[in-house]
Amino acid sequence: MIEAVIFDWAGTTVDYGCFAPVKAFMEAFAHHGVPVTMEETRKPMGMLKRDHIRTMLHMERIAAEWKRVHGHEATEEAVDAVYAQFEPKLFSILDQYAAPKPFAVETAAKLREMGVKIGSTTGYTDAMMNIVAPKAAQQGYAPDFWISPDGVGGRGRPYPYMIFANMQALGLTAVGNVVKVGDTISDIKEGVNAGVWTAGVIEGSSELGLSQQEYEAMSPQERETACQKVEERFRRAGAHFVVRDLSQLPDLVHACGFKNMMR
Repeated sequence: MIEAVIFDWAGTTVDYGCFAPVKAFMEAFAHHGVPVTMEETRKPMGMLKRDHIRTMLHMERIAAEWKRVHGHEATEEAVDAVYAQFEPKLFSILDQYAAPKPFAVETAAKLREMGVKIGSTTGYTDAMMNIVAPKAAQQGYAPDFWISPDGVGGRGRPYPYMIFANMQALGLTAVGNVVKVGDTISDIKEGVNAGVWTAGVIEGSSELGLSQQEYEAMSPQERETACQKVEERFRRAGAHFVVRDLSQLPDLVHACGFKNMMR
């Protein structure tokens, strides 16, 4: 049987569309004279935030633009400089982006009724989570455990260590009894690397990159096309399952448990 579901935070269970870090990253790069696109910003989403910045600085267009503007290639000093702008910007808005996504509260309650524990991993730091977790709890969403890359020596996604820390803290017996759910490619790789069942969630994800208002304004055909593209990216990254929204998770957990018995 499935013992636990380990959720991501922003874009998965809170912050529909994962906009808090996107906004802070874009403003931080712009401050240094190198505007970045939303697509570029979202590509490494889910990683430890300093790793995220480092990855962006090595993207071909951004690297070339940084060199043009600053007269030299981006170094670790550049990572530090961008992060120095990013962190305060993010802290200033985090409390506004901790609202649970649709179905998050209800799904967590349903899973607990099924005897499933709720764990979580994140690309945020401990200090960031100390803002997000209490705000989410005030609005009804509180997992049994959370850990950031700070708790595993800075080795966040796609390393599997945060998942293993969840397993230890929650007293889980086997990776085959765990489902990891996330909204980014980094989430999928984290789950795959840990050897657990891994699922991507589409609606409200960073991969989809739309606000709830933008998504609901689309025609049914536009929604289907956009969701299909995200599903394909999740599948290519190794996801075992893809769900449209969190309401589908209890049935998925039941299916994973059945597949375990059939192995």
